[in-house]
Amino acid sequence: MTTKKQQNTPSPETQAEAMKIARATQKPGQTKEQTKLIAQGIQKGIEQYKRQQKVKARERDKQRKKQTKEKLAPQAQETSAPEVEIQQVYKQHWLPWLLLALSWAGFAAFLLK
Repeated sequence: MTTKKQQNTPSPETQAEAMKIARATQKPGQTKEQTKLIAQGIQKGIEQYKRQQKVKARERDKQRKKQTKEKLAPQAQETSAPEVEIQQVYKQHWLPWLLLALSWAGFAAFLLK
């Protein structure tokens, strides 16, 4: 049984962006540890936002595909509505049968000589 592995380490871009935002909002007298904690909180917020956007994008794609299928379905029904059954008739050519008969006749004539 396979389980979905969550990514525990965020991307370096996210880390850099979170640290940049944390430093920009840094107050006077704030320690480095406090700034790191703020950066981690911002980082988690960014990750959560990205996940929500991915979910929304998937939902939009599903809706778009569903609408596309609904648009194509009536068109397909309209084009296939006047279904005419085409019956194929296979006709065998007379030449192979003639050659078979001639070869048997030639074989019989050869044996009777």
